Amino acid sequence: MTIVISNISKSFGKVKALDKVSFEVRNGEIVGYVGLNGAGKTTTIRVCAGVLPPDEGDVLIDGYSITKDKRRASQNIGWIPEIPLFEKDFKALDYFVYIAGFHGIPANEARRMGREYLERVGLGDALYKKLGQYSQGMRKRFALALSMISDPQNYLFDEVLNGLDPQGIVFFRELVLELKKRNKAVLFSSHILSEVENIADRVVFIHKGRIVANMTMSEIKSKAGSESRALEEFFFKLIGELK
Repeated sequence: MTIVISNISKSFGKVKALDKVSFEVRNGEIVGYVGLNGAGKTTTIRVCAGVLPPDEGDVLIDGYSITKDKRRASQNIGWIPEIPLFEKDFKALDYFVYIAGFHGIPANEARRMGREYLERVGLGDALYKKLGQYSQGMRKRFALALSMISDPQNYLFDEVLNGLDPQGIVFFRELVLELKKRNKAVLFSSHILSEVENIADRVVFIHKGRIVANMTMSEIKSKAGSESRALEEFFFKLIGELK
């Protein structure tokens, strides 16, 4: 197991965003994280990434505690937030080189990597464009390139499909399946249930800050009683039962 989420709780004022959330993401596994708006998906991923401390509980990344050994744990994570923010006046390739420097990659090597990675995510013709000129979809693609700099074992994708055009969605699907083949652990949240169904091995459902189901796609299809749109059918049935 590479991502172990253990009884994490988080409150914002009187609102309990997470209530003893626990689940795991193993090597070579793609886990979809599904819930209504405000259910706690982004909060969970931010805690896993180490940018938001939990009130209780912990997350182990390859055995390293995100609360007690954040530096070591964070080195093993590639994280893409729902809304990536970058310095607007930086040109894309220059910013890639700047971030690569934090990983100890020399400038010449980082520039070569930057050209290769940005070409790979479909930004080869926008290497020298300022990030402030990037569309939302382009920023998501750029964030994908940055997340691969250190070739981490674990990936956290928060609503990364939002703002991507159909070509970008296909690219993301192919990228995640490639990461699975390379034995990486992938956790991603999305409102696009059809894409979750297409690529997830297992789906974790969160509702009002609590995990309400954790099932493989084959189990979901069996419960739904159909192969077509099984996840959507199961999800809305589950939410209806919880109301």
